[in-house]
Formats: sequence, structure tokens, C-alpha cells
Amino acid sequence: MKRIAILTSGGDAPGMNAVIRAVVRSAIYMGYEVYGVKNGYEGLIDGDIVQLIESSVADIIQRGGTILGTSRSKRFETDEGLDKAVNILEVFGIDKLIVAGGDGSLKGALALAGRGIDVIGIPLSIDNDLGYTDYTIGFFTAIDTVTHAISNIRDTTEAHGRANIVEVMGRNCGDIALYSGLSGGAESIIVPERKFDMEEISKKAILGKNRGKRHHIIILAEGAGDAYKIAEEFEKLTEIDTRVTILGYIQRGGNPNVVDRIMGAAMGNAAVEYIISNSGAYAVGICSGKIEIFNLEIALNIKKEFKDDLSDILKKISI
Repeated sequence: MKRIAILTSGGDAPGMNAVIRAVVRSAIYMGYEVYGVKNGYEGLIDGDIVQLIESSVADIIQRGGTILGTSRSKRFETDEGLDKAVNILEVFGIDKLIVAGGDGSLKGALALAGRGIDVIGIPLSIDNDLGYTDYTIGFFTAIDTVTHAISNIRDTTEAHGRANIVEVMGRNCGDIALYSGLSGGAESIIVPERKFDMEEISKKAILGKNRGKRHHIIILAEGAGDAYKIAEEFEKLTEIDTRVTILGYIQRGGNPNVVDRIMGAAMGNAAVEYIISNSGAYAVGICSGKIEIFNLEIALNIKKEFKDDLSDILKKISI
């Protein structure tokens, strides 16, 4: 009996359980034994691996987080840790490994491929920061969460006639800020990919206030600046009472929405179908609405492009 394993690694994202479910049931359907690695690469090094059967993944598609657990492993970044991980896979007789996670997790999969392990990566990250795929699983649920939060913040901000700097996740990628700013009706966004002009942002707020607008929402990606310093500068320039809201880890939690569940099911199945018939290192992605398979090394070197068209739309309709 051939064996395939799956691990979830790095920051958790809504839809991880949908992926696990799809991988387990697709692999069993295709005649494989399936094993789950607990707590990401840390669990792989420690041999914390369990067999998964059909009932192991019952009633999880709607749940956030990951039933396998996740971690960020410093040990795996060393030659000793990598050697232990490869040895564990050999001890368990695992032929193929599926890695679900973000950029760092897929780089870990590539390192295993360099030691002769067949791997395929599935993009799971709320940041949507992988350039080879249009969207990562978890991103759309995170946007829903942030959009709901913006609506709540607007209610109290308008009641008090204030401005609010809402900090969202996105160290190097501003997609959460961009998409949630557009869907939540924010007046301005600040992202790592583009320089921002505080005087221009302040002018927009002053003009809005002069025509009777009682609120001003600025969405800030965490990697684009210090929220409290920006709020202080904005308040000085506008004389508008300004508060800061840091949304933090609520963006990673919650039940995955329909988009992330469907992408999780489709990518999980595609990963199994491809890796059982091919040797090497690959990644699953979605491009123009279609599931695509990429060479993993090439995929990780594709630069993420910022969507200026959406930014232009937000600029026009937020006056």
C-alpha cells in the first residue's frame, strides 16, 4: 500500500481543514493510505504522525484553524532538522508529501524535495502573498472578517465624529488592506507596495468633513508603517479626533467562507491527483478561475504584483 502524508505549516488560515478533508478522502479513493503530520515541520521532525481515515476528517470542512495543528519550526531550518525530517518520512514509508501553507512553508517543501522527497504545495495564507497563484486559500474569509469589522468601527466612528486607522495583517503584501478597503468603503488605504502621501489623505478627510461627513476610515497594512505614528500625524494635519484599531489574530480565525471551502476542496483533490503520478516538487494554484500545477521552485520565484486597477477604483469612489 502506497502512503501519502499531509502537513499544515506556518500561520493558520480558514480553509486548512477543507484542504485536509479533500486530501484524505481523494487519496483514499485513489488507493493510498493517508497520514497526517501534527504541528507542521516540528511534528515531522519529532515523528508525530497519525494515520487518517475517512471518518478522521468528518465534520471539519466548516471549521477554522487546522485539526493537525501548525507551527513555525526553527529546527527545520537546520541541516540536522532537515535530515531528521527526511528520515522520519523514510521510517514511515511515506512516498509523497503534501504541504499546505504560505511562502515559508512551501520553501520548506522545496528543501525536502532537494533531499529526494516528492512534494506538492497548496497555498494557504490570509495575506494572498504568493505571486504564482491569483488567490490563496483563507484570503477571502479574512476579507469578510475585516469588512465586518470595518462596518462595526464605522458605526462608532460616525457617532463620535472621529477617524480610525484600522491595522490589518500584511507585512509585505497589501491585498487584505486593498480588498477590504474597497469592500468596506474605506476612504484611504496604506500598503507596503506603494508610497503614501499623508497630506493627500488628510486633504480628503478635511474635504469630507466640510461637506458633513462624520467619519473617516483608513486601512493600514501592518508592514506599511506604525499605526499610532500615522494616527498622530493625521490628527495634527486634520484636527480630527483619531483612534487606532489593530484587528490582529481575529483575521485568521472563523469558519471558512464558501470560496475558501471550494478552493480548498478543488486544490486538495488536484494536489493528490498530480503528486501520485509525478515525481519532483510542485505547487497547486488558481489562475483565471482554473486550477494549475506549477514547478515549485519556479512558482516561489514569481513576484507578487499589486493590483493597481483596484487601487484606482478605490481612489475614485472614496472621494
